[in-house]
Parts: sequence; C-alpha cells; structure tokens
Amino acid sequence: MPAFHHAFHPTSLREYDIRGIVGKTLSGADAFAIGRCFGSIVVRQGGKKVAVGYDGRLSSPEMEAQLVAGLVACGLEVARVGCGPTPMLYFAAYELGADGAAMVTGSHNPPDYNGFKMMLGKKPFFGEQIQEIGRMAEAGDVVAEASGSSTKVDVSDAYLARLLKDYDGGERALKVVWDPGNGSGAEITQRMVAKLPGHHTIINGEIDGTFPAHHPDPTVLKNLAQIIAEVKKQGADLGIAFDGDADRIGAVDGEGNMLFGDQLLVVLARDVLKNHPGGTIIADVKASQVLFDEVAKAGGTPLMWKTGHSLIKAKMAETRAPLSGEMSGHIFFADKWYGFDDALYGAIRLLGILARADQSLAEMRAGLPQVLNTPELRFDCPDERKFGVIAEVKERLAQSGAKVNDVDGVRVLTEDGWWLLRASNTQAVLVARAEAKTEEGLERLKRDIATQVEASGLQAPDFSGENAGH
Repeated sequence: MPAFHHAFHPTSLREYDIRGIVGKTLSGADAFAIGRCFGSIVVRQGGKKVAVGYDGRLSSPEMEAQLVAGLVACGLEVARVGCGPTPMLYFAAYELGADGAAMVTGSHNPPDYNGFKMMLGKKPFFGEQIQEIGRMAEAGDVVAEASGSSTKVDVSDAYLARLLKDYDGGERALKVVWDPGNGSGAEITQRMVAKLPGHHTIINGEIDGTFPAHHPDPTVLKNLAQIIAEVKKQGADLGIAFDGDADRIGAVDGEGNMLFGDQLLVVLARDVLKNHPGGTIIADVKASQVLFDEVAKAGGTPLMWKTGHSLIKAKMAETRAPLSGEMSGHIFFADKWYGFDDALYGAIRLLGILARADQSLAEMRAGLPQVLNTPELRFDCPDERKFGVIAEVKERLAQSGAKVNDVDGVRVLTEDGWWLLRASNTQAVLVARAEAKTEEGLERLKRDIATQVEASGLQAPDFSGENAGH
C-alpha cells in the first residue's frame, strides 16, 4: 500500500478542536487522516483502545465510519458508542477504560459544518497537539498499518444511571420545559426526564441534523424564543436548552428571562461551595464581574481564565477546582463528576438546587446585583488577521497605561466597568463585550472598543442590539 500522506485545509485545525464545512474545508478523507494520526499518537503512548461517538448531523455517520477506519488501521480496538451527546462519549472513555476518545460533532455550528473533539487518556487534546496532527499527516508520520477491530457498545444505560445518581432534589415538584434543539442529546433527554420527579415537557425532542426549529445554540436569545413561549404558556418554573451536542446549557427562568452562563454559574457555585469552602471557581474572560464578586462573597476563590472548553478543563485539573463555567454555557463539574462539560449533568444539578430551595430561579436571578452589558458581539475578521489585531490593541493599551488583563485577548478595567476584545478560536471573528453600572458608562466603554477596532482598520461592531441587563 502507498505511504500515507494528507493535507488538511488550513482553517480546520483549531485551538481546541477540528472543525470545517463539509465538502469544502472538511471531508471523509480528513476524518480518516485524523483517525490515522490520532490513533498513531495513542499507540505510541502505549494505548490500545479508543472510544468513538457522533452527533446527529447528516454528515456524521460517514465521518464516523472514516474516523474508525483510520483508528483501526493503527491496530487499535475501537469502541463505537453511536449517536449521542458529546459528554456521553467522555463518560464512555472513563467507563470503558479507553486510552483516548474522539467525537464527531459540529457542536453548535450550522448544519453544513462538522468537526472532531478528542481526549487523550483522561485529558483534553488541544492546542499544539491538534497542530501536531496536521504535521504528522503532511509528513506521513504514522505507525505501520495494522488490523485493529471495532465493536458497537451501548453505554447509554450506564450514563443515564450515573446522571440520575446525583439528582439531589427536595420535596418541591418542579415544572420544567426542555429543548434539546433537535441535537444529539434529544433521545437521552427523553429517557432522563421520564425518570425525574416533577412535570416535564420536551420540545424539539427528535434528533434531526437539519435543525428545523432553530439554530442549536442556547446562548443566543432568538434561539430561545420557542422555549420562552412554552415556559410562559405552561407556567413552568424554568426551561433548559442544549446545544447541538449537549455539552452546553442554556436556561430560562419562570418569567421567561434568559440566564447567561455566568448567572447560572453563580447559582451552581453557591451550592458547590457549601461542600468546598474556599474552592476555586473558574470562569472565562467574558464573564460578568458580578460572578467573580458573588463567588468571593460565597466563600470561594474566583479565577478568570481563557475561553475554550479544553483550556478550562486543563486549568481545572491543575487548580483542582470543583466547578467551572463559560459564558458559552459550558459548565464543568468536578464535584461528584468527572470534570468535563456536560449540559445534562448541569441540568440535573440545577434541578436539585431548585427543588431544595425556598426561592425560584427567577428570584435568584433578580437577587443578583444589576449591571448593564452588551451581549457577546461577534464581528467578522479574517482568520489570518484576528490575532494580529489583538496584538495591536494590546500594544496601544500598554502605551496608554490602561489596566489590562491579557489572559485571553484584552479585558480592560475602567472606572465605568470593563470591556473585552478577543479573537475567536473557532470562527473568523473578533468577540467584544462590555459591562458597566450605568447607561452612560456603557456608552463610553462601547466607544473605547470602537476606537480600538477602527484604529486597526476594521469596522466597529454593531452595538445596536438591545443591551442585556444582568
């Protein structure tokens, strides 16, 4: 057989996963090459078994088959867990004692996208490791071809039982609306709520890779319109929504207000800190100052870190944090759980808190200090330019003597509040956000962002979207 060589599209190898548009920047041949290269890394580390799963996208079964073929060609034993949520694959890696795991998923991207998330051992596989896959493919640096095997394994019963084990609710019977968004968490959601106390309604509960109801991103308000309407109609206590592969959670209170990732983290952190006094709670740079203040008030140690599920997981392991979260709705529990992001597990823990509480979720939200902030503003910037723009902004800020946290992009502290500008690791965009105590202060922060962006020759983001107060 001819030597193996492969070149990936330059935009597909990202910071913490591999992602692209099927038929344009991502193909079945890429999937095979990922299997061949990732499999070689596993084998060279003495590994023998890899768990593989896939989401509900139309291209996923073919991508999964090619990925498995690449892994088998490395001589590995592949456990195929089938279609389901990404966190179920992470769970399978633990449950089956796998040496690695690979998930075929386009996450919350449009239907024509797909991608791959990986674990090596029990750790996230990201950054330089992903770039290494590109170098190995180009150089044909893979282990000699061997004949491994693949077996279908159903871990869904074990996963479901493990999720339900940590439900710790009280007497209160909750009325809950669920929206898995036609994503790969839909089927397991149906099975999970059938075993939970309370009253449950599921919308968009069939797996459908065309996402007919709405885009599968529960952190964007317009995607929650349907669940908000249903919560109000039912007079429900809350609504819970998932993204396309159920590793990100969105929540709506009984009054139909969306809770941002940082607000949700406050509710969860207060509960976790009862058992972990002084514990480190990590959130990404996009999170509200309210979160960091409330964690400290609850006796925790707040830590601001880089955006990105793999980056947070790695920092979490390093600091032994019991809980972490991102504005994007990734919530990571190490308290009683495995430290990976799991929207279904986050939902179980949230329901437990609310079923024990004497306050509703709406009351908890209303009780938080009120600040004004922009939504997360994403605006186009070419991939090859985005990190350069951040470097230019950082240099100008240093010269002006601004107070800057540069752990991920620039987060600038002023008397009015703070503003953030960072490069997305997954798209050709820059991300901006600002938060202030007053409308006037927020306007000044927006002007600061616009000034910096325009100084680097880009058009400022559209600030006309309604300010989200939280």
